[in-house]
Order: sequence, then structure tokens, then C-alpha cells
Amino acid sequence: MAKNKINKNWIHDHINDPYVKLAQKEGFRARAAFKLKEIDEDEKLIKPGQVIVDLGCTPGSWGQYTRRKLAGKEGGGINGTLIGLDILPMEPIADFHFIQGDFREPEVLQQLENVVQGQKVDLVLSDMAPNLSGIAASDAARMEHLIDLAIEFSQAHLKPGGALLVKCFKDMGFNDIVLKFRQEFKTVTQKKPKASRDKSSEIFLLGRGLKNPTEGMLSSQPYDDGDFPPVRP
Repeated sequence: MAKNKINKNWIHDHINDPYVKLAQKEGFRARAAFKLKEIDEDEKLIKPGQVIVDLGCTPGSWGQYTRRKLAGKEGGGINGTLIGLDILPMEPIADFHFIQGDFREPEVLQQLENVVQGQKVDLVLSDMAPNLSGIAASDAARMEHLIDLAIEFSQAHLKPGGALLVKCFKDMGFNDIVLKFRQEFKTVTQKKPKASRDKSSEIFLLGRGLKNPTEGMLSSQPYDDGDFPPVRP
């Protein structure tokens, strides 16, 4: 009975959410586009000519937003390169290179290299989140694992002055994640966009300027037993 009530409350909140309505009006696949939009407008992240990688890009609202930014006001093609990686399928987006697979796998990374053609990445985006078990310690560990993967990916592919934007949760090992960001990036900023629901502990971390860039591809490390692939809520 309690579960049904929670589901009904969520449906009611979702239907009446102004950002859900705005996403439908503006043709975005999810309200998450407005989280990135607000952060981008505050931090001036997305600029013409950039190489941008979106980790865990399904269903594609962040890809839609970045594509519109790189297309400019006149529309047409884009000035830049957009690449999205996800283990889940995604409906195509014009001028967006989608690669389905685990971005730790050599064959997936080779596809990425084929697209960027030796260029370093200006911006890495990650809205990834784990499937939750309801066990706090386990969920925190899974969240930290995804952040570690995003940082490792950035160390291998970002320009020295590039940026990484990731989603975190205040109740999922957040302090440890902030420490890791401060170890790896010259500047670290916390962002809580208005489109992020008040009830949610969701928060975004922005790291700029790598302290410890590395060369080469990531090592392939399969999920441990009990791990779940990242999904976008």
C-alpha cells in the first residue's frame, strides 16, 4: 500500500513538474537538459569548436542540448565534435556520434579514437548513476566507482585545461568524491541547478584543469559480481 502511494506521488509530481512540461515543449527527451543548461550558462562550459564526450548519454537530452549549442543560432551542422557512450541503446541525434558499449572496453575506446582522430577532449559530461540496492554503503560504493571511471576517462582523454562535470548524491560518499576531485583537478565547483528537485540529494561537481593527465587508453575492468551497469534515471 505504501509503495503504491509513493508511486502515485511520484507520478503526480512528475506530471506537474514545470521542467517536464518545458522539456516536452522544447523537444528535449528528459528534464535533465535544463540541469546542464543552467550549469552551462553559469560556467560557460560549451563553446563552438569543442570536442565533447557524454558518458552514459542515454536517453540523450544532454546530447540534444550540447548539439543545439554547437549548432549556433542559424542551425545547420555543428561546429565541433559530439560523442556519446552508453551500454544502453539510444535514439539517434543529428551530428552526434553514439557508441554503444562499455567505455572501459578496448574496442569501444578504439571507436572513440576513430572519431576524435587524435584530438584531446575539451569537456567530459557524466550524468551516470548506479542502479540502487537500498543498502547505503553498497550504493555509495557504486556511485564512487562510477565517478572513479569518469575521472580515469578524463585523465586519459581531456586536454590539460579541460573540464569534467559529473552527477553525485550528497548521501552517497559525497565527501570522499569531493576529495578525489580536489586531488585530480585544479579547481572544483559544486552546482545544484534549479531543475534538480528540492527533495533530491543530487548535486553536480565540476572539475577544471587536470593535475595528473595520463596518456593512452583505459584499462578494461569488468564489473564485479553484484555490480549493475550505470543508468540515467
